[in-house]
Amino acid sequence: MRGVHGPAISRLGLPAEAAAPLEAYLDLLGAWNARVNLTGASDPETRVAWLVAEVLPALSWVQEGSLLDIGSGNGSPGLVLALLRPGEAATLLEPRAKRWAFLREATRTAGRPEIEVLRLRHDEYAGPPARNVTLRALALPLGSLAAVAAPQARVLVFGGHPRPEPPFALETEAPLPRSRLHVFRRDCST
Repeated sequence: MRGVHGPAISRLGLPAEAAAPLEAYLDLLGAWNARVNLTGASDPETRVAWLVAEVLPALSWVQEGSLLDIGSGNGSPGLVLALLRPGEAATLLEPRAKRWAFLREATRTAGRPEIEVLRLRHDEYAGPPARNVTLRALALPLGSLAAVAAPQARVLVFGGHPRPEPPFALETEAPLPRSRLHVFRRDCST
């Protein structure tokens, strides 16, 4: 690894085919962060810890199939999970122009231009419902995600205090280094 994030990423023990795109993404994030406030993580060690290492435990909760990340911002958790799941469809939704532009460049730089990056809010998304929906630091009522979540979809909420709301039931809560992961399952009858 040659980028500034390489040493910190290598300590995560990821295979090279997963580490290289993450390094490219984080190196780009570091460069863009000086112009566009994408994250408060100001050094490579902190960016890897907050944006990648914190997301890794959630990987075991992601099901096979498509992933939709709402309010993708700096790319974590949605882009990180998409980079760790080559071959699976992923869509990132980001309504803010500068962050949307960053995400488009990040997917290209990481070698995953097939990851769809749309400049939309979740309630404007008309694509197919996803098997996995992720979001961080957004105070959205879970019920508002029904149109974007397929039957039996999992919704992974990083941080916050989401409450179960039909058609979603809490499946588990797990501690993360700086917050909590809340995993909800969509009831297949709705």
